[in-house]
Amino acid sequence: MLKWRKNTLKFGIFLLISSCVLESSNSLVEGLESTRAYDYTKYHPMDEIYKWMEDVEQGNPELVSSAVYGHTYEGRKITLLKFGLKNPEGREKKVIWMDCGIHAREWIAPAFCQWFVKEIVNSYKTNTKLEQMLQNLDVYVTPVINVDGYNYTWVNSSTRLWRKSRSDPPPNSTCYGVDLNRNFNANWGTVGVSFDSCSNTYCGNSAGSEPEARAVMDIVGKMHEQILCFLTIHSAGQLILLPYGHPEISAPNYDELVAVGKAAAAEMKKVHGMDYTVGTSPQILYANSGSSRDWARLIGIPFSYTFELRDKGEFSHLLPEEQIQPACEEAFAGALSIITYVHDKAFNSGTLPNAAGVAITIWSTIIAVSLSTGVLV
Repeated sequence: MLKWRKNTLKFGIFLLISSCVLESSNSLVEGLESTRAYDYTKYHPMDEIYKWMEDVEQGNPELVSSAVYGHTYEGRKITLLKFGLKNPEGREKKVIWMDCGIHAREWIAPAFCQWFVKEIVNSYKTNTKLEQMLQNLDVYVTPVINVDGYNYTWVNSSTRLWRKSRSDPPPNSTCYGVDLNRNFNANWGTVGVSFDSCSNTYCGNSAGSEPEARAVMDIVGKMHEQILCFLTIHSAGQLILLPYGHPEISAPNYDELVAVGKAAAAEMKKVHGMDYTVGTSPQILYANSGSSRDWARLIGIPFSYTFELRDKGEFSHLLPEEQIQPACEEAFAGALSIITYVHDKAFNSGTLPNAAGVAITIWSTIIAVSLSTGVLV
């Protein structure tokens, strides 16, 4: 009788463990199926993006983790996904930073961050180069920084082109929000900004006055010595911008930044024939200060770029959904080119482009089309 009870207990424990394993396995399968079913050729509201982030993490636990590193003015979470594999030699890993959606109306930017994640998740197990890079690098991706503003653009057609955050108006004003890409502590308030709170380039009342900008400065600032590259994704204009936005300041590695940027632009053109112009903002667009790109370079991150995705004016910030896939495919080629370069330079594992900007060979298959716009970065 005692032996039977012991066997019954063992069988019960076995069933419990099996149930837990099955439940975990089912959750993993559901996560994978959910991310595969996600439509990357559509624009998605913030609640769907949050859910997608959860599914990506759940479906790829060996690769992906997430972190909430700040909250918006209205209290929403600013969340990132972290991608990386264990280094087999126990070597210290370096970091790549990518963020999207700092300007609310630039919907193609969050769409690209999601596309970028999809490409990494779907190819790292079969691509030895990518696997190597993920063993040496942790890649941090924030699909939407300006969550309040992005939410607001989804309210109705009259709010669709909202650009700024949604912080309350300053005293004696009725105008909400700050241009978050003028709020970073990089020559703040000097050129290309407005102190009129009703302006689209209103820089706030001080550097880092906005919680969204502070969140980025806090997390990036704490690990800046590990970060090799800072990529911030915008639209439009088909540009690759490098530091600095102030016309009288030049980055110490300016020539290399140009060469690497031109190599990326060459890879982007191979995909769908679209031209991307490379240079500083004053050279090819206009002077500005307080950008996250400039701030990243000022604190010592060697490679810092702003991507201005499609198109050159036809649709501007209203890029149609049929343009999402081609725009993301070419942007992925460009981002991958830069990431490959900085990885190979840091880990001495590949052929680098020369100062003339010879293109890096891209190791993944990419396809795409054309379009993007250009006004306020």
